[in-house]
Amino acid sequence: MPRTFYLVLAVQFISTLADNALLIVAIARVMELGSPGWIIPVIKISFTLFYVVLAPLAGPLADAFPKGRVMLAANFLKLCAICAMVVGVDPALAIAVAGLGAAIYAPAKYGLITELLPSSDLVRANGFFESVTVCAVIFGTALGGLLVSPLMPNWVLPTGLADTPANTSALLAGMLAVVGMNALATLMSVAVADSGARYLQHTLHPVDLFRRFCHENMILWRDPLGGLSMTVTTLLWGVGATLQLIVLRWANEALGFTLTQAAYLQGVTALGVIVGAILASRFVRLDQATALLPVGILIGLLVPVMLVIQSTSMAVVLLVAVGVLAGFFVVPMNAMLQHRGCHLLTAGRSIAVQGFNENGGMLLMLACYALGTASGTSLGVLVWTLGGLVAVGMSGIYVTHQRGIAGHCLPKSS
Repeated sequence: MPRTFYLVLAVQFISTLADNALLIVAIARVMELGSPGWIIPVIKISFTLFYVVLAPLAGPLADAFPKGRVMLAANFLKLCAICAMVVGVDPALAIAVAGLGAAIYAPAKYGLITELLPSSDLVRANGFFESVTVCAVIFGTALGGLLVSPLMPNWVLPTGLADTPANTSALLAGMLAVVGMNALATLMSVAVADSGARYLQHTLHPVDLFRRFCHENMILWRDPLGGLSMTVTTLLWGVGATLQLIVLRWANEALGFTLTQAAYLQGVTALGVIVGAILASRFVRLDQATALLPVGILIGLLVPVMLVIQSTSMAVVLLVAVGVLAGFFVVPMNAMLQHRGCHLLTAGRSIAVQGFNENGGMLLMLACYALGTASGTSLGVLVWTLGGLVAVGMSGIYVTHQRGIAGHCLPKSS
């Protein structure tokens, strides 16, 4: 692996660490302000929104400049967003601006991987990338729990610096810690080398961008393996984002955990994903990805088991098992989608199409969860609905593939 790849991994770790800590801190800030419960999924929605809205622009933007420079600008934008929350900007608005930076950042970081490495190394590279990302999710979620705990010092901003009650927030020290992490990620992005890849420049006119993006979507969806992997990752990304919030609520209602304790439990799932990602990177070739479709069905069947669990130890076992299966399944699927996307389009554009669909699925499912929470739907109904969606959806994908509708063979990777 080239040296730049490992630097991108390091930037990804710090940036993802900060993003996940920020989510917990923002949720705690919403609770501190006394906002209604449905605002919590709105926080997640606001972070995801620009992934969908800016998708036609994000890919061409990532391809128009050296991707290291795009990563630098995106991380700086996230840094500004968190600083805004420190001085009293509404958490949902600050998170939305951070999501804008993340939406610009995603095509650059994933596109750079496809530019640096041959297709035969993509599963291995994605295993590394997924492991580092999930490690950051674990530590970031746990760190977020620490940052909102009573262990943090009770700092205040100097008089007059903030015009809102933020200068008396008990979360100030935690918010400043997230600022420091994003500042580090921004500085590290300066050193990311240019891969040397260049693409034909196209117009940035909004109408032309939209038409081209729709065409690029159709190219990837109509490709047998591209469409198959896009369907799988879109479904699982939507479910994963919703499950993240459900675990927090379940830990509170079923196990009596505080937000800090629930954040630690949430990180256990990510620990399992690391194990699954490592196993996939070692034992699964790119041409074997479609053979793992039944694993997706099993994930859906395991989700409702949480409703009968009443002990912390059993909760840990279940969440680790779900994480291992998810990591083992998603890493090869993601690698296959990147391989097809880079072959059919360009690195940045294919990642933008992938991000649009996956984050669109997240927005849809988070919106449904927010509506369910606002209407008083019980946790049991939400969990059964989520598990059933995964099991039935993956079963349909598996049957369709077995019938040969999505039949296609990749050459074996060395």
